[in-house]
Amino acid sequence: MKILVMNGPNLNFLGIREKNIYGTQNYDALVKMIREKAAQTGCEIEIWQSNHEGAMIDKIQEAYFNGTDGIVINPGAYTHYSYAIHDALKSVEQIRKVEIHISDITSREDFRKISVTAPACDRQIYGHGLQGYLEAIDWILQNS
Repeated sequence: MKILVMNGPNLNFLGIREKNIYGTQNYDALVKMIREKAAQTGCEIEIWQSNHEGAMIDKIQEAYFNGTDGIVINPGAYTHYSYAIHDALKSVEQIRKVEIHISDITSREDFRKISVTAPACDRQIYGHGLQGYLEAIDWILQNS
């Protein structure tokens, strides 16, 4: 099983930005947690982050060609307006996709309550902190 965990803009600033919303653990802690999950499950998990919309689209398209079975994606702010990322996710329908958000986007600012990328995914998890990433990986493993 091959899973791609994608993180969009500002996720590399975990532990720095808005600690009251995103917590105090930094991006390295998230990466370590996901690597431990890969070791426990025996699946191959690539962890990737970019602040650039086009790079995210390129990575989704690359997943189509390299045998990726599942994508866990936190599109960051692109969640709320990137129809380009939506279209890229929609075009790889044979790959299981879970959209993840650390915070509860439904209880935040109005613009965050809308996800244009979620309809292109099989599932959305939000408000479970970093643990949500592990839940998304488990869902892909159980549903692939």
